[in-house]
Amino acid sequence: MSSIRQINDFYTDGACSGNPGPGGWGTVVYFNDGSVYEMGGAETLSTNNRMELVAAIQALKVLKASGQTERVTLYTDSEYVKNGITKWVKGWKKKGWKTAQGKAVLNQDLWETLDALNSPLVDWQYVRGHSGNEGNERCDAIARAFSLGRPMALEQAFSLASSQSNDSALSLPVTGISDLSDTSELPYNTLQQLSISTSDVTMMDSQTPYPTGATDDLPREVRVAQLRNLVETLRIADEIATEGYLISSSELADLMDVNASAVTSRGDNWPWRNWIVSRVRREGNQILWQLERVDQVNAEED
Repeated sequence: MSSIRQINDFYTDGACSGNPGPGGWGTVVYFNDGSVYEMGGAETLSTNNRMELVAAIQALKVLKASGQTERVTLYTDSEYVKNGITKWVKGWKKKGWKTAQGKAVLNQDLWETLDALNSPLVDWQYVRGHSGNEGNERCDAIARAFSLGRPMALEQAFSLASSQSNDSALSLPVTGISDLSDTSELPYNTLQQLSISTSDVTMMDSQTPYPTGATDDLPREVRVAQLRNLVETLRIADEIATEGYLISSSELADLMDVNASAVTSRGDNWPWRNWIVSRVRREGNQILWQLERVDQVNAEED
């Protein structure tokens, strides 16, 4: 009798076109017999960080439904997700879902779901995005395709609901998913419509170009909310530049809504919207950055 199919690894990734805007997630499950099962889905309005969280939630739902007792590794290219679930979430809960600065934790709904699903069986690992890692690159492609409204063919070598009479099958319930807070349901290749409040979304630069005509398809009130959030983000950046504040890589990544690795990989001096971002110095394990208005830099050069 052959052994029961076991999950070895998960790879997860999220993408957002517009940020906030149409979002997509991708999750790839690798098994000990070499088989692969891919999942993907989309949201009408989301952010990069929310999609990263959703992708990880999908992976943990699969693990829970499988009943597996062997350890697995979950790879994510989001330091926000990895650090949040392994370091920050305990403090957030103790403070009543407040940050160290006393602010409400963004995406609390998804963090609560991820925390409820998390297990000692999961080894959380960060993998640098766009570095040639096969699993990460595949998840990225799936997530981006869904965010752009162009779902791709997914590799599903077998049914996740295969009968236990098949020695090598992974027996999981066949259910759709309507509510991510219901951890008993298993997600499949479905288009998720998750609720999201525009008040807790910060408009940032997206690493993915906004799809042509996508903004016209959104309701006017959503587009106006996006503009308001964009203006607030630019106002914060301008205040940081005007006051000469130095911010860390993680803080800068939060401002831009990208992974911290995307900040440090750009070099020591680069443009972002109306500012030149410059690396100033390192303090401990943190790199500190300065923002300067482009027009002021040009004036000084003149």
